[in-house]
Amino acid sequence: MPDSLATVDWARAQFALTALYHWIFVPLTLGLSFLCAFFESIYVKTGNGEWKKLTRFWMTLFGINFAIGVATGIILEFEFGTNWSNYSWMVGDIFGAPLAAEGIFAFFIEATFFAVMFFGWQRVSKGFHLFSTWMVAIGSNLSALWILVANGWMQFPVGMAFNPDNARFEMQDIMAVILSPFAIGKFTHATSSGFVFASLFVVGISSLFLLQNRHQQMAKRSMAVAAVFGLLASIFLALTGDEAAYNVAQKQPMKLAAMEGLYRGTDNAPVVAFGIVNTTKRPGDEAPAFYQEIKVPGLLSLLANREFGSYVPGIDDLAFGNAARQITGAASRMEKGKVAVAELANYKAAKKNGDEAAAATALARFSENQADLGYGHLTKPADAVPPVATTFYSFHLMVVLGTLFPLLFLLVLYHTLKGTIEYQRWLNSINIFAIFLGLVAGMAGWVVAEVGRQPWAIQGLLPVNVAATKLAAGNVQTTFFIFLTLFTVLLIAEIRIMLKQITIGPEA
Repeated sequence: MPDSLATVDWARAQFALTALYHWIFVPLTLGLSFLCAFFESIYVKTGNGEWKKLTRFWMTLFGINFAIGVATGIILEFEFGTNWSNYSWMVGDIFGAPLAAEGIFAFFIEATFFAVMFFGWQRVSKGFHLFSTWMVAIGSNLSALWILVANGWMQFPVGMAFNPDNARFEMQDIMAVILSPFAIGKFTHATSSGFVFASLFVVGISSLFLLQNRHQQMAKRSMAVAAVFGLLASIFLALTGDEAAYNVAQKQPMKLAAMEGLYRGTDNAPVVAFGIVNTTKRPGDEAPAFYQEIKVPGLLSLLANREFGSYVPGIDDLAFGNAARQITGAASRMEKGKVAVAELANYKAAKKNGDEAAAATALARFSENQADLGYGHLTKPADAVPPVATTFYSFHLMVVLGTLFPLLFLLVLYHTLKGTIEYQRWLNSINIFAIFLGLVAGMAGWVVAEVGRQPWAIQGLLPVNVAATKLAAGNVQTTFFIFLTLFTVLLIAEIRIMLKQITIGPEA
């Protein structure tokens, strides 16, 4: 493998490692902050000291998780400059704006009210303390908004223009970036995913208390609130997931095709309810896409286009084109992209030499082919196809687990209201295991979002091999293992501290 490709692969691996470790902490922060606000609101409303004790227990677990989440998040942002410096140079004007806004919200809202929330119980009034807790919850989720706006722009770049003089994408309309359907969809889907995971966490830890015959009243109260919140969040998660899939179908059709293992486009396209992917299949060959599959006819056409019987393009259509369906494939776009890359180089050379006529001619030809600039860096049409098996299995795992969670919340809520939850040992055992499943579902969703859009750092405009920093592969490899060790130590430390606090319980 050439050293440049090895560098890109190790840079991808390092960023994926950091992001996945970071996402262990983020969803719990997003959801647990609101659950703490709910618990404290009940305390202030009722004046019952047991709700205050309950609130402080969950708030302690929130604080432990929040601190380590911040540490991994800072490292993640720095990696844009270390491993992806070309990306940072080309899109820094756009990508940096939401990251700067995130920092402002994190500092002025979260940091300010975080101190009051933890240390102000005996120092401020009940009302102001409750206000601080709500502000931490709102601030945490607003911080996530700006990160997800940045990610949404990477999936669907809008509100910008390319400057050929400095080879940078520059902001033209920040509201178009913020209000992009991908940005809004990312925010609503990711945060509701966090709400579900945090609800599973509270229900699971409460179930542990019930199985241990400890803190039963506190556990049942926590479960009742978390089950309601989790159920409502699960419904909202399904709705936002449907909207996210529709946006993918309209703007990232290759990702949708990979999510369903669809190689040849068809009318009345089915959804694959179950399938074993043929990992030896390649775009354009005649091999079957699946060894075994169970399909639901017509459902993909409805979900993708909001219309029964409509046409959904497949991987082969998008890679090689389909003239009958007026689909321009990656092969044709690569030809135009290579013209754009060449004319951009000619334009810069002419400008440097002071040849204004040649510069104008090169710029005109570049502008004609600019939309396909990113494709000019691909070597073959198959390069535009993401890893199908990884995307397919991650998507279907996410959907299956996301369907099971609301059923679990319904069972918990039913037995909690009936007063029989402490006797359902089987259900409480499942609740504990469901914490892990909630984490897996969230991770799978991010694998779909990021692996499914490969090879692009910026969809259609900037491939990852161009976005990467030109470093020796060994340097990135070394820091990969340093971060792997560091993050694993942090995770073990958090789990031990969490378990110790759970062992102590709310009495402390």
